[in-house]
Amino acid sequence: MEQHLSVADMAMLTAGATMWTTAAVPAADIASLSMADGPMGVAGARVDERDVSLLTPAPMALGASWDPALVQQVGQLVGGEAIRRGVDLMLAPNLNLARSPLAGRAFEYFSEDPLLCGQLGAAWIAGCQSTGTGAVAKHLVCNDSETARDQMNAVVDERTLREVYLLPFELAAEARCAGMLTAYNKVNGSWCAEAAPVVTAIAKNEWGFPGVFMSDWFGTHSTVGSLQGGLDLEMPGPARFLGAHSAAAVEQGAVPAARLADAAARVAKTARRFGGAKGTPMNDSAAADLLVQAAAAGFTLVRNEGGILPLDPARCPRIAVIGPNASAPCFQGGTFAKIAVKPDAVLPIEALRQRFGAAITGYTPGVDPQPKLPRMAARPARDLGDGCVRGMTIDYFDNQDCDGAPLVSETRDTNSLTWFHGVHEAGALQRDAATRASGSYTASDTGGHLFYVGGTGALRLLVDGQEVFRRDEQLAPGDVMGRLKSGDADSVTVQLAAGQTVAVVAELRYAAARCQGLWYGVRGPGSAQSMMAQAVAAAQQADAVILMVGETSDASVESKDRPDTHLPSEQIALIEQVCAANPNTVIVTNVGHAFDTRWEGMAQAVLHCWYPGQEFGAALAQVLAGDREPGGRLPVTIAAADADYPALSLQPDANGDLHYSDGVRVGYRGLAANGVAPRQAFGAGFGYASFELDAPQLHEMADGWEVTVKLRNTSLRAGAEVVQVYRDQPELTLVGFAKATLAAGEEQELRIAIAARRMQVWDGGWTGVAGPVRLLVGRSSIDLPFTITI
Repeated sequence: MEQHLSVADMAMLTAGATMWTTAAVPAADIASLSMADGPMGVAGARVDERDVSLLTPAPMALGASWDPALVQQVGQLVGGEAIRRGVDLMLAPNLNLARSPLAGRAFEYFSEDPLLCGQLGAAWIAGCQSTGTGAVAKHLVCNDSETARDQMNAVVDERTLREVYLLPFELAAEARCAGMLTAYNKVNGSWCAEAAPVVTAIAKNEWGFPGVFMSDWFGTHSTVGSLQGGLDLEMPGPARFLGAHSAAAVEQGAVPAARLADAAARVAKTARRFGGAKGTPMNDSAAADLLVQAAAAGFTLVRNEGGILPLDPARCPRIAVIGPNASAPCFQGGTFAKIAVKPDAVLPIEALRQRFGAAITGYTPGVDPQPKLPRMAARPARDLGDGCVRGMTIDYFDNQDCDGAPLVSETRDTNSLTWFHGVHEAGALQRDAATRASGSYTASDTGGHLFYVGGTGALRLLVDGQEVFRRDEQLAPGDVMGRLKSGDADSVTVQLAAGQTVAVVAELRYAAARCQGLWYGVRGPGSAQSMMAQAVAAAQQADAVILMVGETSDASVESKDRPDTHLPSEQIALIEQVCAANPNTVIVTNVGHAFDTRWEGMAQAVLHCWYPGQEFGAALAQVLAGDREPGGRLPVTIAAADADYPALSLQPDANGDLHYSDGVRVGYRGLAANGVAPRQAFGAGFGYASFELDAPQLHEMADGWEVTVKLRNTSLRAGAEVVQVYRDQPELTLVGFAKATLAAGEEQELRIAIAARRMQVWDGGWTGVAGPVRLLVGRSSIDLPFTITI
């Protein structure tokens, strides 16, 4: 308890000081902590492409590794990067679950399974905090979808809540994470920032978790409700409901003084724990090696007919590379935690050319690599003396007419601008204002050019001084966040001649709001038919094809779920025509979640790469060449049909309720209970090495059981295998796993701990599963050849 602090000081500690910092009380040795968003790295406070930071594989890709030791190293890398960026607390890891393949942020989740998610999350926390950087697990709880996330009410029964959605957070608490971030949504009728049954009754009292509970940004709704619900810290600052309001609530008798003291003590303890000495960031070479290793460890090979992989130029001297994601890869998804990637990140096509040399006969995308919002290759309207010769000149005005001298001007080499009140230098966000982007664009071809513009307010687009588009609608402040990340844009066609240079101006007028955004682009004339024809011709002339398909970063976004599970229709057509032209096709998918793969049988090989971070190119080239193993196993189930998913729709009902009607039978559990075979099973996948398992043995331990199993590498090369243990009652449930890397011919005994809790269910209390219970051991949720009965 911080009894030596005044009520005013304790109240001050319950609210952030700024957008990304906590308040300080130097006299009491309580430092201000700086925070940054995660989990794929250290996101810049300005959401700015110039704030370059290391980009790790997305959690879904790390989940595919099934490797806690590796994930711990990645957490350590991020913790060190936070030190380099002057950050004390990372808002990561994300411990929500991929309940539905439509979830907009599924790429940020480790898995559909709570144990896999929780153990990998705990490993990430341990790695991050080993550097002296705190990890704040998010989003507590049931923020497993984005549709109406700041309004919807997750309706979930007690057993499901505890066994599934709280389990990852319980494991994070055991890992002594710095704190937990409460979600925007409601759970069983209470805002998560006011959910005393979860925060106070379970996390604080039952788990005995001593860390700080903070709101997601702008996620508070009241003073008394937040404090009585167990919230300790409102973010961001300045205070909206807590801070000085906390002191007033105590003085009025609405909140006990002890509750305020507890909140202040938790903030103070976190500040003392993570506001001091730090470790040393990882050097650049070690970081690059780890990011290649981590990407490859998540690559999941689900098909390899005829052993086409690894590709051997002696067998396939002419290899064509086709597909949009070879030149425009999706390194990450489109959240507010998006990382500014180093500009020299090696693209997959570049890495493939470096590794395979003359065997790569050519590259064609086949379809448009930027189907939603293409970039604009522009030059600034004027020289600001910053040495920038690419991009647009951005002027910020304190009025909606763009009159007078701008408050701030800058050159930005991006087609998507985002800025927050209190963070960006413009500082004009809390009143009517405007932003103007201007530059020049030179057409490379003659014909109709589509100019795009989108934003969070009223818009105007001018080409060579002529207004070609105008929308005067201005959004209410509550609508801004959804529009900001949707990436939706309007377009207009302008006829240009090859070599013609035109002045382009995009203007955004907006009312007061906590964040704003403006985005724009241009698409030159081109024929979809000719691109497809070039791809088919390239496939016909090659001995083998590497076909890279997938998503762009605006396919997985914050505040928006997906409408379906399919790849874009033009990419499916590309798969069909390329595979028909050349059956020796290796399909590489760059998708961050479960999706429809009914076309998989058309290709010789299918490799899922998820969102693999900045070293995608190097990792892919090494895996396709056989220099590294594809080490991944599916962290989610890929169903044969959408109707097979236990949960698909994420649309709340008319009352705002989203019913978790699948209960504990989420993902693979539900398919197994319904007797439905998946297209690709949870835990499935293989590398280039082959393995044998001997019959497992069970040993009773003081705190549970241990399964031992001998694993043997029967191939002539090193490789990795994942051994998985499930219980069969009351539904198929993962209870333990181990990953091992073995040299050619090596044998190793794996020891897989099964904690007593893994054999319990919630029935008003934790009770053992009614026996006899079978433990099923094998390589996936449907490949379980060994049985042990307890």
